[in-house]
Amino acid sequence: MNNRTLCALAISLTSLLTSCNDKTAPSSPAKTSTAISTTGPITTDEWLGKWNGPEGTFIELSGGNGAYAVIIADLDGPKQYTGVSKNNQIVFERDGVSEIIKASNGADTGMKWLADKSNCLKVRDGEGWCRD
Repeated sequence: MNNRTLCALAISLTSLLTSCNDKTAPSSPAKTSTAISTTGPITTDEWLGKWNGPEGTFIELSGGNGAYAVIIADLDGPKQYTGVSKNNQIVFERDGVSEIIKASNGADTGMKWLADKSNCLKVRDGEGWCRD
């Protein structure tokens, strides 16, 4: 092959690869929305509703599509926050501190009352709630 043929082949290949990349870009949102169901807002949407902790404590999540009203009731009573989905978690600000709600099991909440549970949420050790 001469240089002209190699250049034409290289340009064609580059064009083809660029074209493939361009064609996959529009379908990426569809793939992303599927991925979101396991990694983004849809995953955290599965957490909507009330989760119970010990001694009448609970967390209640409402909203959806990555934006949430978060009510956390502790022994001092309920308080409301605004949260957003990020990396399979819900991030919210409480008393000037960024907090994260994440999936957990009872043992990982650090709370003996929840130790035998499997479907739980937690903010930090000693602050968790479960559905089962």
